[in-house]
Amino acid sequence: MRVAVIIPALNEEESIGAVVREVLTTAEARLFVVDNGSTDDTAGVARLAGAEVVAEPRRGYGYACAAGVAAAGERFDVLVFMDGDGSDDAREMGLLLAPIERGEADLVIGSRVLGARKRGALLPQARAGNWIATRLIRAIYGHRFTDLGPFRAIRRESLEALGMQDPDFGWTAEMQVKALRRGLRVVEVPVRYRRRIGTSKITGTLSGSVRAGWKILMTIVRHARTR
Repeated sequence: MRVAVIIPALNEEESIGAVVREVLTTAEARLFVVDNGSTDDTAGVARLAGAEVVAEPRRGYGYACAAGVAAAGERFDVLVFMDGDGSDDAREMGLLLAPIERGEADLVIGSRVLGARKRGALLPQARAGNWIATRLIRAIYGHRFTDLGPFRAIRRESLEALGMQDPDFGWTAEMQVKALRRGLRVVEVPVRYRRRIGTSKITGTLSGSVRAGWKILMTIVRHARTR
C-alpha cells in the first residue's frame, strides 16, 4: 500500500525532529508535517529531519489535518494521522495498517485505553473526557469505542467519502461518528502511549480541556441529528 503520514504540529520544536526520524526509520511512507501557525522553529526542525512541511496558518487541529490531506492528494491508498509531541509510537504503525491491508477495515483507531500507557501520559481530564465521549457515541450510535485517540489510519477513498468539516478539536470524533453512519468497517487496536514532550495545548490547561471536551461532545450530538 502507498501510505502517507500526516502530523499536525503547533509549536513542537522540541519533539518534532525525533518524531519525524522515528517515522522515517520505521515505515515506508511519505511524511507530511503540517505547521499550524507555530511561533517556534517547528517547520525548520521537521524539514531538517526529512519531512515535507506544509503550512496551514489557520489555527485548528482540523484545519491542519485537512491541509495534510490536501497535500497528500490522490497519490496514496492510506492516510495515517499521529501527533507530533512524541506520545504516539510510530513503531506500532504496522498494527494500524495490518487490518486495512488484510481487507478487514476501512478505519483503524489506535486505542490508548486498550494499550499500555506510561504513567502520566494520559492526564485525568483527558481520560474523563474520553470516557464520556465514547459512552455518548455508544448511546447514540450503538457502537462501543474505547478511545478517540489521534493515532489512526484510514483508506483515502473512505476519508474522502466522509466529507470532513470540523476545523479544530472535533475532527477525530467527527471522523468516527461519520464512519459509523456511512457503514465503514471500523476497528480498534491497542497501542502504546508515551508521555508527551512539552505541555499540551489542550489538556495541559483547564480552559483548553473544557473547550475541547465541549466541542467533541457537541460534534457527536450534532452529527446524530443529521442522520
